[in-house]
Amino acid sequence: MARPKKDIQSLKAIRINVRMTVNDFLIVSDSANCLGIGIPEYIRRKTTGKAMPRTKVTPHDRQLFVALSRIGNNLNQLTKKAHLGMHTPKLLQKELLELKETIDQLKLNIVNK
Repeated sequence: MARPKKDIQSLKAIRINVRMTVNDFLIVSDSANCLGIGIPEYIRRKTTGKAMPRTKVTPHDRQLFVALSRIGNNLNQLTKKAHLGMHTPKLLQKELLELKETIDQLKLNIVNK
C-alpha cells in the first residue's frame, strides 16, 4: 500500500538558494546543531516565525542525548521481547525497566541544564 499523496499546500516544492559568508554559515550550522534540527528546518523556522525548540543543547550534550536515546530504544526492544515471552527471566524484565528509567532521568538532566 502506497503512502497517501500530500496536498499541494504541504509540499516543499519551492527551492531558495541563499548565499552567505563562511562565518554566517558556521553560525547558522552551529545554532541548528545545538537545537537538534537541520539547517533547512532552522532557516525555515527563523524566517517564518515558527517556534524553535525550547532549549539549546551543546553539541557534546546533543551527541550524548542521541546515544542515550539509541540505547533506550534498544532497551525498549528488549523489554518488548521479554514481555512477549521471548526472554522469560523476571529479573531481566526488572533490570531492563530500571535501566530505562535511569536513561530517561539522564536525558531529562541533559535537557534541563
